[in-house]
Amino acid sequence: MRFVGSEHKPDEHEPHRPRWRSVVSYVNRGGRMTPGQQRAWDRLWPVWGRTVSELPEGPIDFAEWFGRQAPVVLEIGSGMGEATSQLAAAEPEVNYVAVEVYEAGLGQLMRRAEQLGVENLRLIKGDAVVLLSEHIAPESLSAVRIFYPDPWPKKRHHKRRLIQPSFVKLVASRMAPKATLHLATDWEDYAEQMLEVCSAEPTLRNRYDGWAPRPDFRPVTKFEQRAREEGRESRDLIFEKISE
Repeated sequence: MRFVGSEHKPDEHEPHRPRWRSVVSYVNRGGRMTPGQQRAWDRLWPVWGRTVSELPEGPIDFAEWFGRQAPVVLEIGSGMGEATSQLAAAEPEVNYVAVEVYEAGLGQLMRRAEQLGVENLRLIKGDAVVLLSEHIAPESLSAVRIFYPDPWPKKRHHKRRLIQPSFVKLVASRMAPKATLHLATDWEDYAEQMLEVCSAEPTLRNRYDGWAPRPDFRPVTKFEQRAREEGRESRDLIFEKISE
């Protein structure tokens, strides 16, 4: 799985937890950090980073971690951080959290964010399914973003795709009323699957009649530009948590 980052190649991941293995948010692949990524990791991870397997039981206290009360935006799969660093920099008023399994990607994200002067970013290494189920309080997120999850293009592999009914239900349960779930993909059949799955979740409603206009705030990454050159159109979906 590309996870959801544009250039993602995951490596180490969390210990096997059978009750959540129907869908996981990553695949295990190799990868090493460059010297620059390692320096960013050594310098910034102690403040910015946490690992899912080492978290204490119960929900994370994001206000304590960030040192302030602010809306929490969760990006699932930050890849190499090209988009994430820019998104966090553009929204200093939010507490921006990115979950990723690829250490080199996290190291690169910290490098990019530091260069942009970002201070409102925290990183979590591990499986987003476990993070959401065990360490995110219900109705606590103001937005969830999942950009370019691994498309698993072969039909026999579609069951491995992240966007499945059980996962979307879990995500929606952690979203506050009127919070948004923003998805993007450059694979047409996966976009159709995303639309079908999210439309079937009773606690969500589509903000648009089908696809959302491509928002200006989502940066065009090298990955998306390459997809365009290869003839693949990116599609966005924005769903909102229904207020009761």
